[in-house]
Amino acid sequence: MAAWVSVSDWHGNGSPFASGVGFVGLDNYRSILSGGGLAERDFGTSLRNNLYYVVLVVPLQTALALFLAVLVNQRALRARGFWRTAFYFPSVTSSVAITVLWLFLFSTTGAVNRLLSFVGIHGPNWFQDPDGLVHLLLGRLGVDSAPGALADHGAIGITWWDWLAGPSVAMTAFVAMAIFTTSGTFMLLFIAALRNIGEETDEAGLIDGANSWQRFRYLTLPQLRPTVFTVVTLGLIGTWQVFDQIYTGTQGGPAKTTLTPAYLSFSSAFNNQQWGQGAAIAFILFAIIVVLTLGQRWLLRERS
Repeated sequence: MAAWVSVSDWHGNGSPFASGVGFVGLDNYRSILSGGGLAERDFGTSLRNNLYYVVLVVPLQTALALFLAVLVNQRALRARGFWRTAFYFPSVTSSVAITVLWLFLFSTTGAVNRLLSFVGIHGPNWFQDPDGLVHLLLGRLGVDSAPGALADHGAIGITWWDWLAGPSVAMTAFVAMAIFTTSGTFMLLFIAALRNIGEETDEAGLIDGANSWQRFRYLTLPQLRPTVFTVVTLGLIGTWQVFDQIYTGTQGGPAKTTLTPAYLSFSSAFNNQQWGQGAAIAFILFAIIVVLTLGQRWLLRERS
């Protein structure tokens, strides 16, 4: 039904299969990919925001999860059960509750602003800054405007200068929250994989004179390839589908710098009654996830 809605002019009244609903072909897809209007700019902005979110969250949460798994799997570590529970606890807490707490920490009178004030950084409205971190850094270096080539050309409704803006401060806060809440879950997957490897391989490397880093790099990590593939796949799917944190927290603000395709699909359909565009965005998002999953599967494939 969603596939039919994406190629129809249904506006949410009655059944999408009623006789009055017309077939519009790929018009809904064209409007958000090359329509030249607000729909295209919003979709391009959402892709830009989500791309930075994925690029930052997936590698960092995977690396942190693996580090925590290796840490709590050490036989010399005391109270390993306590540490496993402590690291996993954010993953079982409601994302809505954590989002509300996170926004409180980053508010004008929150703990983050108070902490920054002790080191001389004052900016009560910095969380509402619509500029990306790259643009903010370039502004400190005296680059306040885009070069001609980056300002005159672009893709999906926004210029290359805007594509290279980097995540906003608000989106960076969501990145940190995602890493904080998901690393514990993936840590358990890595712990299970480490337990399956056993200690014989590590002991053989120790006898051969390999240090701890060499044993991890050349003996343990290659055997974790299937688990790394699983973790990266789940991370890609989860980060491209981020919705509840945005809906609960900022609803795309400030200035649409936290707008994501999943939230834009919801907003187009349920708020603006553009059900065809909302369904089209969902299917494009599905295609992006499939392509990236196949791509990372090829990158992590077994090699001779």
